[in-house]
Formats: sequence, structure tokens, C-alpha cells
Amino acid sequence: MSYAQFLEQMGTVNDLLCSASMLSWDARTMMPAGAVEVRGQQIATLMTLARTTLLSDETLRRLEAAERSTRDLAEDSAERRAISQTQYAIALHKRIPDELQEERVALREVSRAAWVKARAEDRFEDFAPYLEKVVALARRVAESIGYEQHPYDALLSLFEPGETVVSLDKLFGRLRESLIPLLRAVQAKPQVRWDFLERDFPEDAQRDFGLKMAEAFGYDLRHGRLDNTVHPFEISFTREDVRITTRYKRNYLPASLFGTLHETGHALYEQGVDPAYTRTPLATDMPGMYAVGGVSFGAHESQSRLYENHIARSKAFWDLHYPSLVAAFPSQLADVDAAAFHRAVNRVQPGLIRVEADEMTYDFHIMLRTEIERDLIAGTLEVKDLPERWNAAMKSDLGLDVPNNRLGVLQDTHWSTGQIGTFCNYTIGNVMAAQLFKTAVETDASIQPGLDEGNYAPLRHYLRETVHQHGRRFSRDELLLKATGRTLDPEPYIEYLTKKYTELYELG
Repeated sequence: MSYAQFLEQMGTVNDLLCSASMLSWDARTMMPAGAVEVRGQQIATLMTLARTTLLSDETLRRLEAAERSTRDLAEDSAERRAISQTQYAIALHKRIPDELQEERVALREVSRAAWVKARAEDRFEDFAPYLEKVVALARRVAESIGYEQHPYDALLSLFEPGETVVSLDKLFGRLRESLIPLLRAVQAKPQVRWDFLERDFPEDAQRDFGLKMAEAFGYDLRHGRLDNTVHPFEISFTREDVRITTRYKRNYLPASLFGTLHETGHALYEQGVDPAYTRTPLATDMPGMYAVGGVSFGAHESQSRLYENHIARSKAFWDLHYPSLVAAFPSQLADVDAAAFHRAVNRVQPGLIRVEADEMTYDFHIMLRTEIERDLIAGTLEVKDLPERWNAAMKSDLGLDVPNNRLGVLQDTHWSTGQIGTFCNYTIGNVMAAQLFKTAVETDASIQPGLDEGNYAPLRHYLRETVHQHGRRFSRDELLLKATGRTLDPEPYIEYLTKKYTELYELG
């Protein structure tokens, strides 16, 4: 047997995972509501088949043969890393009982549908029983995987390998230390005008402009599409079919605009993976059985936050593209210039909704959710007490009163689908994005002039070379070391936010 025969077996696993992802995409965009229960069973069947194939004797034989045939290659070669990824996945899944994995997968779509309904009707009590099951299953997964200090560490390892409760506490502490004084200084300044963002913006025009900007960034519509959903996401079925979604609010333009460009950043990552990794372990998140390419969720999120914030919220972007936006909405923006629009979409105004939060307050949303997850898994917080805990934290951190659960604890889809351990990835993505972007503009003299002129190819090429093409070949910190010379470092992110908001609010 050869390495090629090993990849052939892994291609089967990949096909099954991508097929399950296709059904999940349909469930979140087009599926009729009455199909929820059956769809959950269909996805569970495919995921079980993928798991069975991964753990089969045939896979083990091919894996052992591939290991023998590649033992003379460098440890970080694509071949050796694909083998080690598979070995890790097999070891992980052998620790998780079959019935536990099947329960998790079968619950996912049913729970998500219950969340959609409960959110629409503002009835947390209707979703709570499903969330209790999700949490109970997550605790069982943590115990099956094993951990040294905290059960939450086991779940973090599925999405952000290397992070622990201790490391996150250190990161969050550093961010709070810097961001709270900056936030208070900004809040002491007069608010900028932003009323025009809540005018009537037809959905078709929102879609056309957002998609135009996505294509300008490099999103390839020959291998992608944009659809509407309740909670925006990107999903790929190999790099040849990478889809994004957004949601539209006729009376609030930024929701779809920045949502679309956020998901575009994810999509560029997927479309930039080395074609040789298609249908291999280096393009599929085998350990967690989620069909997401990328070394970690945080690394993936770094690309969406980079394009959404460092590019699409920049002054250079709006100096260049604002005339096109006015052309799309001439009556709505007739009395607004580019400078005013730029200030408005960067205003600091604590809000209830995470996906609409400004950059200054966004990480407070993430820290809240991460700390809630930690305590749910530890058993020190019960599901029934979630709204009270949530509302108290929003009051203490951001000074906000939460009027209902729809705008509070019910706003995110993650818990409904069992993704406990993923929220920290957003803040890690913010930190990593700033670190990568700072290095990019410092080391490649063509990037900033390109951004000023609307030429996004130099930045895309840099990110493809340093991040995208590698898929899962390197760890997050290996990527950062190769690209920036150091592991995850919050200081460039703090520097970026401080400089940006000092200038916008004239803090002196």
C-alpha cells in the first residue's frame, strides 16, 4: 500500500463530511421547516459513516503503510502532517463512544430548529431543555477526551488547540486592562452621527453592493454563492465550492454589508487552500468532525475579522468605494459624505447584539460567552440561570439593560448546534488578524498602496502564501511564527484599537 491509497481512503471520509455539510447548509438556508427531524437523522447517518470509515481496520492498514512509506520525509512535510492529523483524529474518536457521537449529531438540527423558534418568540424556557441536553453531552465529551486542569480545556482543544482556561484568562485580562480605560475615554466624547444607517435600504441593492465588494476582495463566484440565513456563516465542500450567507435588515445597512464581507474573509481562506489538499486531512477538520478547512477556528476567524475590520471599515476603503454605495442608495445617502459614513460605521456604542458590535466592545461579548461556557461545563452555572447571568454581565461590562432574551441569551446559534468551546476563537481571531496585518504592511511595500487604490491582490497573495494555502498543515502558532516571528501576541491588536479610536474620537 502507498501514501496515495491512504489519501484515497481519506477522500471517502472527506466526501461524507462534505455531504453532511451540504445538508446542513440547506437546512440553514432553504429547507422547509417540517423537514427538521428527518434532516437531523440524515446528517447523523453521514457523520456516523464518516466516523466508522475513519476508525475502520482498512483505514488503519492504509495509515500504517503510509507512515512507513513517508518516514524519511521532514516532520512538517504535507505527507507527514496529513498522517499525524489522521492519527490524532483516530485517537480522539476512539475516546468518544459511538452512541455519544450519534446523540450529539442527531440533536444538532433539532436543537437548532428549537432555537430558531424560541428566538423568534422570545421564549428561552422553550429552548432551555434542548440546551440542557447539549451541555450534558458536551460534558460527556470532555470527560471522554480527558483533561488535566479543567473540563472546558478538552472542548477548547477541538476548536483552538493549545488554549486552556488559564491561557484565556491571561489573554482576557490583558485585553480588559487596556480596553476598559480606552472605552471609558471614548464614551466621554460626543457621539458621532449615525441616524442615516437606519434609513430604508432595499435588500436587493444591499446584496448587489455586498457581493460586488466580496468579488473585489477576490471571492470567486465560479466556486461560491451568497444566500440569506438567520445567522450568517461560511461553509465549504472543498475549495471548489465555498458558500457564504448573510442576513438583511432593511432599516440597518451595516448588518448585511459587514456580515457579507466578514464571511468573505472566511471564504478567501477556503478558496486559497492548496489544491493538492482537496479531499485530504489537511483540508478537513477531522478531529471535531466539522467540514471546515483551517488550522483552528481562531485562525479562520482572523481572516474574516481582517477583511471586515482592517479593510472594510478603513478610511481608505470608504474614500474609494463610497461613491459606489451612494450610487446604490442615492436618496438614502444624499446628505452624507464619505467621512461621515466612515465615522458612523466605526462609532463606539455598546449594544446588545454581538454580530453588530463595534470593534471596541466586541471582545466583551466574547469574554461573556466564553466565561459562561466555562462555568456551564464546570457545573457551577445551570442553564436555567443563564439569562440572569447574561443580563448581569451586560450591565456590569457595557452598562446595558437587556430587555428580553431574544436580544440576550438567545441571539447566537452556536450553543444550539453543540459548538461549545468556539466563542474564544473570535477574540483570538481579532488578535491574530492585527498581528498578521501589521506584519503584512510592514514587510510588503505593495500592500498598503494596493489597498488605497482598491487593488486587494497584494494582500490576498500575502495571506494565501502565509496562511491560506497551508490548510491544516501547520498549527496556529506555527503559522504565526513563520509569518510574524512570534506566537499569538495581543499587543498589535491593542495598538491598532488605541490608534484607531484615538484618531476617530480625537482623544489626544
